[in-house]
Amino acid sequence: MSLPNKNMKTKLFTALLALAVSTPLFAADSPAVGTAAPDFSLTDSKGKTQSVSQYKGKYVVLEWFNPECPFVRKHYGSGNMQKLQEEFTARGVVWLSVDSSAPGLEGQLTAEQANAKMGEWKTKQTAFVLDPDGKAGRAYAAKNTPHMFVINPEGKIIYEGAIDSKATPNPSDIASSTNYVKIALEESLAGRSVSNANTKPYGCSVKYK
Repeated sequence: MSLPNKNMKTKLFTALLALAVSTPLFAADSPAVGTAAPDFSLTDSKGKTQSVSQYKGKYVVLEWFNPECPFVRKHYGSGNMQKLQEEFTARGVVWLSVDSSAPGLEGQLTAEQANAKMGEWKTKQTAFVLDPDGKAGRAYAAKNTPHMFVINPEGKIIYEGAIDSKATPNPSDIASSTNYVKIALEESLAGRSVSNANTKPYGCSVKYK
């Protein structure tokens, strides 16, 4: 049997990628910008309880995560996500990465696996939140990995959507893209309104149970 040619391989990859970014099984809308951020109480990979409410008075970033998603790998493999995490946690921002993949489905990590992945990828988030039942994910109607939310010190959502303006898995697109999360944080930390507070998230669908 002959091996697939390059064109066939490209078509196969495109088909698989289309499947990976398919719409989640529910069509709920995410909480509107300007409304109170839903709270949750979940355990992180270090065994500590994490909630949004415990960080009232600080900025909080929520980042939905799946290590097997090519769009997530785009931002971690390039160091882009780690750079953002390091820059803003140094400025007092709380950064919570959330894994809402159900047990047995793509991207679901145990605490031990999450800690190993953080070490391997040298991540800089405040905590890695385990959400195997999808409670936090469904509360925010998180649709993709990564799906990003920025919450202000008053506990209200000030940004929701994509990490940046180029919805591709190609790391070379990062340099020429507009990073919506970075801009939202910089504007808000400077006391200004977020100029682009809502965008369409892109990435792999969150693998809910």
